[in-house]
Formats: sequence, C-alpha cells, structure tokens
Amino acid sequence: MLKLTYLNNGFDLEHLTQPLEEWVALRVILALRVGQPISVEPSTASFLLPVDLPGLDSLVVEAQRLGGDVMTLCACDAEFIEISLHGTWLAFDSKTEEGIFVTNLYYVVEFLLFKLWQEAQIGATVVGE
Repeated sequence: MLKLTYLNNGFDLEHLTQPLEEWVALRVILALRVGQPISVEPSTASFLLPVDLPGLDSLVVEAQRLGGDVMTLCACDAEFIEISLHGTWLAFDSKTEEGIFVTNLYYVVEFLLFKLWQEAQIGATVVGE
C-alpha cells in the first residue's frame, strides 16, 4: 500500500505493508473514538517526478502493463512526468486539500514508485543546498 500525506507545504509518500482495507478501517475507528469527523471517498492523487530519474523507464513499462484504471503517467514538460493514482482519500473535511491518500498496487510497482520518489527527494535536497 502507498500512503501519500498531503499538507499545506507539500506531501510525503510512504510504502506500508499493512492491507489498505485494514488501515482505512483503523483510521475510521480512531476518528470515531476521538469524536472527529472523517471523510472517506474514492479519488485520484497526482505528483511529479523528474524525467531523468534512473528506473523511470521501468515505471513506464509497469504503467502500460497495469492500464489506466490504476495508474497513469503523463509528460508535463521536458523536466517532469505526472504520476496519477486511483485510490481512497481520507480527510477531516471533504473540501480540504490536506489529507491522506492511500492506494493498493502490485508490490513491485509500489516499491518502484516509492524508491523513485525517494530518489527525487534526495536530488531536490542536493539541488536546494
């Protein structure tokens, strides 16, 4: 399972081994126990990766194999490719831009996406220093 946490200043991506349905159920139970509203709905999430990442060609092959129902890739410009994933959006308010997006893909695809995202973060840190 991939978990993308969207905040007002960016997002974080995690690769979790817990089943998606179990994780969502526990999150809903937690919200109910603390008396906090929660919105859970099907959604799509997107993020950018640099086109020059080593291993991106493997992701392109996997995306073609999976088809557009789960993951789509779209070239934004000469520097970035947009990754769009279908999954579930959880937030305290259905209108907010801050929340958690979770999706379930094949383990190999999840791991590849996570590693590519980590590599992009390392590259962004080096460039930003």
